[in-house]
Amino acid sequence: MSTKFQHLRQHFISHQVFEALQPLFFITFLYGLTPFRVTTNKGGEKSIKMSTFGFINIALYILLYGSCYVISLLREESVAGYFFRNKISDVGNTMQICNGLITGTVIYISAVTQRSKMLRVIATLHNLDKNFANIGIKVKYSRIYRFSIVMLTFKSLVIGVYFMGVYRLLMSMNITPSFTVCVTFFLQHSVLFLAICLFCFVARSFERRLVILNKVLKNLRHQWETRSIKTISHKQKSLQCLDSFSMYTIVSKNPCDVIQESMEIHQLICEAASTANKYFTYQLLTIISIAFLIIVFDAYYVLETLLGKTKRESKFKTIEFVTFFSCQMILYLIAIISIVEGSNRAIKKSEKTGSIVHALLNKAKSPDVKEKLQQFSMQLLHLKISFTAAGLFNIDRSLYFTISGALTTYLIILLQFTTNSSPALSSDCTLNSPGLPPIPINFTSN
Repeated sequence: MSTKFQHLRQHFISHQVFEALQPLFFITFLYGLTPFRVTTNKGGEKSIKMSTFGFINIALYILLYGSCYVISLLREESVAGYFFRNKISDVGNTMQICNGLITGTVIYISAVTQRSKMLRVIATLHNLDKNFANIGIKVKYSRIYRFSIVMLTFKSLVIGVYFMGVYRLLMSMNITPSFTVCVTFFLQHSVLFLAICLFCFVARSFERRLVILNKVLKNLRHQWETRSIKTISHKQKSLQCLDSFSMYTIVSKNPCDVIQESMEIHQLICEAASTANKYFTYQLLTIISIAFLIIVFDAYYVLETLLGKTKRESKFKTIEFVTFFSCQMILYLIAIISIVEGSNRAIKKSEKTGSIVHALLNKAKSPDVKEKLQQFSMQLLHLKISFTAAGLFNIDRSLYFTISGALTTYLIILLQFTTNSSPALSSDCTLNSPGLPPIPINFTSN
């Protein structure tokens, strides 16, 4: 049993940065989201190369994606439209189809036009690990490798269960969705979530390396606090970095060298994060925009049904109707939370580096070490990790408050619009005047 477990465990262990990328890049390559593939040379070393088939695959997906969305838009046909139709739902469906078309186009075009930026990010991560080796840190990749597998498995299960549930619900009412609707519905969700997985993986990679950097600096502070800053022989002392990426390794450098290497590592992380933000910026803008739009209309449909604001003509029962739109709303809430939390965790780890450096500065005694730490402090002021959506807003936890406020505002407007669009004349044949209560009309003969 132990041998089988060890054999199974070997499949979840990664020793190279490119090997850790392999599961995610394989899926994104099949979906046409990246034109790269991970290759292995005769020596067993892995690398990333451009693929001609990757570009052809992207072109085919753009053609399929665009044609199905255009047909659905011309037919005014969508999965949400099968549940009920009114003026607001027609507007919502049209906007969702248009935004879905824009989102897919932006994601696929970015895969081609911004591919050099993604390659630059991966190359920087590879160089980062060499810098860690200079201060005795051997980075291991098993945790990030398993993270990518768990993330892909979880997202696939969520999307798969959602697809099967919607399909069974439609078939239970003898509704067979057209081919174009199936393609647009499937691609919109799966492509969107794969793009989110890629962003979360990259953000996680930055976060983990910042954790290693912070552990190195914390260990240095611990040595100073215990007054054990001495020239350390190769066999006497080891720098213990408890991060899951790291192993117990040996450091033979003085504090100035460690701080200098840490500065270079921090600079590389910030440069890679800036490059990644340029790659993802328009993708994140379109993903968050369509997610917000769908959440607004789904919440409106659910509230309108539960409050009984208007008469709903639909084949589906109220419970089925509310379940569908609630599940779709939760799905896109998960999308926004995944993006925000992935970004926020990397930002918080970056901010933590500053507090550690200033704690070291207060403990430093040597003028050379103090000078290095002051340089590091100045670098932290000018180099920061941040993710934005095309510069329009920052992607951090403050986005929750912004979305909540905007969601409440638009829901109130939509509900008021529904109320005001009711018939002016009631069945009692009353005369309404602006600002006055209804005046009954009595027809009497003389």
